[in-house]
Amino acid sequence: MFATKRFKNYFLRGLAVLLPSILTIGVFVWGFRFIQKNISHYINIGLVKLIILIPETYRWSEKILNEFWVEGAGSLAGLVFALIGIYLVGLILASVVGKALWRVVERFITNTPFLGRVYPYIKQVTDFVLKQAKQDKLKFSRVVAAEYPRKGVWSLGLVTGSGLSKVTDTVKRDLLTVFIPTSPTPFTGFIIMIPRKQTIEMDLSIEEVFRFTISGGVITPGSEHEVALEKFKPITIDKPDSKDRKEEDVEA
Repeated sequence: MFATKRFKNYFLRGLAVLLPSILTIGVFVWGFRFIQKNISHYINIGLVKLIILIPETYRWSEKILNEFWVEGAGSLAGLVFALIGIYLVGLILASVVGKALWRVVERFITNTPFLGRVYPYIKQVTDFVLKQAKQDKLKFSRVVAAEYPRKGVWSLGLVTGSGLSKVTDTVKRDLLTVFIPTSPTPFTGFIIMIPRKQTIEMDLSIEEVFRFTISGGVITPGSEHEVALEKFKPITIDKPDSKDRKEEDVEA
């Protein structure tokens, strides 16, 4: 009885320590394989075609080149070229000319049937994830706690601005526009307009709110530090009480 309980405690403790690391590595491995399969593979094939066009490489057959550049160790070259290409695209789009050209491309995509219906929503999600620091400054000014969805129930929200002038003038109150993220995906949520006096200013960052929402409230602000310290606590073996000893003696 005691041995089973001790095994369960140690197993759950080891799982709690290893699972986050395994999942993190798994995400990176999945991303690496996705890039290799859908981007790097075709870059390597194009690289082989380019090498064949060089006169000095006539003695190398396409099969041998494919074995090295596409299926062998040379396949990493495609990944390197893909990363460099992404960097160069970002560098070009940072310039005035690049931004102007990209606006033309986006206008073409949004005016294309079917693509125009999907692209804006995908762009909003990617901008929300990849340009989070910029959006924190422009859209999310601070974190508040608001009584939502009913009185007595509090939710964390992100202030996006003041209330609509029409509503503010009608109710004659100082309103805030607050975005209430939903769990487990904080990219979606509800927009509410609530009186400023009915909110509580929270000393939290946007990242802390997102972690709190994604984890369903399990990860609270400051708990990450406590979890990190928990790993370094000494492991103590629980001694069986008198009841456990008696049960072991009876089983023996």
